[in-house]
Amino acid sequence: MAFVILAIASCTKNDTPVSPTETNPTDSGTGTDSGSQPGINTNPYSITENFESGVKTAYAAGDVTLSTGSWYFDDALIGNLSGDAKNGTQSVRLRNGSISMNFDINGVKMLYVKHAKFGSDGNSTWQLMISNNGGSSYTQIGSDISEISTTLKTDSFSISDTLAVRFKILKTGDTRINLDDITFKGIGDPGITVSEPDTTSTGGGGSTSDAAEPRNVTVGSDAPPASGDNSNLLLGNPSDAVNSVVSKDNYLIDFGYYTESYNASRAEPNWVSWHLDASNITHAVSRQDNFAAWADLPSEWFQVQDNSYSGSGFDRGHNCPSADRTSSVDANSATFLMTNMIPQAPNNNQHTWADLENYLRDEVTNKGYEIYIIMGSYGEGGTGYYGATVATIDNGNIAVPSHIWKIAVMLKTGDNDLSRIDSTTTVLAVNTPNANSIDPDWTKYIVTVRDIEQATGYNFLSELPQAVQDAIETKTYSAN
Repeated sequence: MAFVILAIASCTKNDTPVSPTETNPTDSGTGTDSGSQPGINTNPYSITENFESGVKTAYAAGDVTLSTGSWYFDDALIGNLSGDAKNGTQSVRLRNGSISMNFDINGVKMLYVKHAKFGSDGNSTWQLMISNNGGSSYTQIGSDISEISTTLKTDSFSISDTLAVRFKILKTGDTRINLDDITFKGIGDPGITVSEPDTTSTGGGGSTSDAAEPRNVTVGSDAPPASGDNSNLLLGNPSDAVNSVVSKDNYLIDFGYYTESYNASRAEPNWVSWHLDASNITHAVSRQDNFAAWADLPSEWFQVQDNSYSGSGFDRGHNCPSADRTSSVDANSATFLMTNMIPQAPNNNQHTWADLENYLRDEVTNKGYEIYIIMGSYGEGGTGYYGATVATIDNGNIAVPSHIWKIAVMLKTGDNDLSRIDSTTTVLAVNTPNANSIDPDWTKYIVTVRDIEQATGYNFLSELPQAVQDAIETKTYSAN
């Protein structure tokens, strides 16, 4: 059986947030609080512990130095095996103990934790604990969290304590779990300095200094073929985009590693299409974070710079994700062109959308699928970090979409892909607003492919027989 997954969301993680002013020492925003009192720091911050900098290879209890400070691991280690669910190269593997902070953080309002089962272990449970007395005692926040998924999910916790606090994650089940990307969001001075900032989830809005030099894409042998199986447009060109400057709002660009329809009036893609298989996500290289304008954009069009989103309260949200292209520096760098970005609400980008992207990559790495993906955006007006609905950013030059969609056609790895898609193919559609108040669970926003066609006017999967389109585009996916 073949699968089609379609998701609409107000935009994973692209990947990089461009929220307002942050405490990231290398990536500061320009947002200010007009209602702040002189001498009082009321700037928002977002700090993520991604567990990429630490080393702990045994379960024996002990301290480990991470980017946010010293943590105490009891019956836990930092794992990097194929069975470890992780966003990056490593994550916490917790057996029957706990992990806890050896330091306090000030002004936390929200805490986010990505989590999953380890490998083929059974279901489990854990608790989030908080201490406001330096770790002398802890109380539980919320209810027990059930661990039932092998892909990273995000849970969020509202923090009401206004004092300096620290957190502990306590394992209550019998099997192993993975933890990653613990994000603290709050107001004022957090009282800690991140030694190696996590640019995938702390935001900051891009550099406030001079923009990076515009560049092009170098297409290597690891890029999808130009036509046939595994090509970016195998399933069709949804808007009949053409590579002509007279079609400036439906301008076809082939970047090798993905193909898109660019909208010059909105200064962002209408849609981006690419193929994903195991050869694309080898983790041969790390995330490049080399955001830049595209050098060959027609000169008469507005050129979005790497710092154009600065202080806007929206992330630089990837269409084709960085984590879908880790086979080479060229492949990963291609995803950081600003022509691949949209202004995306931080919570949508870092949690809801990121979890959907992780779900799709897990289908490839652990379940033997290859996927044809199309993602795009439409509408006007999103709600970012500051809470107000915003129609444009960067002095009106860049449109903020109200919704973002994604279609993913999933096949077991093989050949003659078009002929293997039939009326039994499963379809997933997810439609979320581009709002910071979004629920982190993407499965709550499931719709159909036809809903997306009606909203955009595009004709998806046009290379398939009409009878097949009629069958698979009207079904609603049942999340497992």
